[in-house]
Amino acid sequence: MELELKDICKILSEAKTIAVVGLSDRPNRTSRTIAEFLVSKGYKVVGVNPLINKSGEIVVYPDLTSVPFQIDIVDVFRRSETIPELIPDVLKVKPKTLWLQEGIRNDTAVKPVVESGISTIQDKCIAVYYNMCKSSQNSR
Repeated sequence: MELELKDICKILSEAKTIAVVGLSDRPNRTSRTIAEFLVSKGYKVVGVNPLINKSGEIVVYPDLTSVPFQIDIVDVFRRSETIPELIPDVLKVKPKTLWLQEGIRNDTAVKPVVESGISTIQDKCIAVYYNMCKSSQNSR
């Protein structure tokens, strides 16, 4: 079930911590650009990537279960076919929301996440929705 814009805006306004899965240490990569955008908007952002331990100023953990605090949104920058391997960790850490970035969708893999009550957003850019939410607030 697709969430409406008002529901997505509520998720973004209530979230404080975001884990970016697949964060790159290369400045020109979309995952890095989006992570830095989220930091600039006041979110506490951490990365998840077993190959690096820092991306710019952002601390990076090898996996979701290594993050030592509650995560509100797990924001994923990985290919759709790799989503099934993330699901056990997502179910363990129980974020409020699993967010698969634009171009990433795997309905079968996310089914247990949805069934466990975790909000799930697929194939949408978190920065685009952040800006849409801000502009819809300003137009009221």
